[in-house]
Amino acid sequence: MNKKPFYLAALSASLLLSACTQETQNKFGRAVQNWTGTNGVLEVYAGDKLVKRFIEIDKLSTAVSTSGDLSRPYRFGYGVLDENMNAVADDGEKKVYFEFSDYSTSYVFYEQP
Repeated sequence: MNKKPFYLAALSASLLLSACTQETQNKFGRAVQNWTGTNGVLEVYAGDKLVKRFIEIDKLSTAVSTSGDLSRPYRFGYGVLDENMNAVADDGEKKVYFEFSDYSTSYVFYEQP
């Protein structure tokens, strides 16, 4: 079996990726992570009390302005609203869109163990 085409393709991919900016490499990494999936949990607190929990989140994104590439002070994503906060997606608990402020929201985001 001739391995030359494989090595040539691997070398080409490596050169192409190394020529990309760090942000492009980060976007590529996030795309791979989104494709493979994760199992994130977002907990929102009011003081020391847990008030909302979202489960089965594949990623959190930072909003970007429409007239440039400046980040906005909030993050967003999609996840199942865990209404009874038992960390399980029960019947009737739906996947929802959510946003929260980086400035005023106390939150913890982690991968479900």
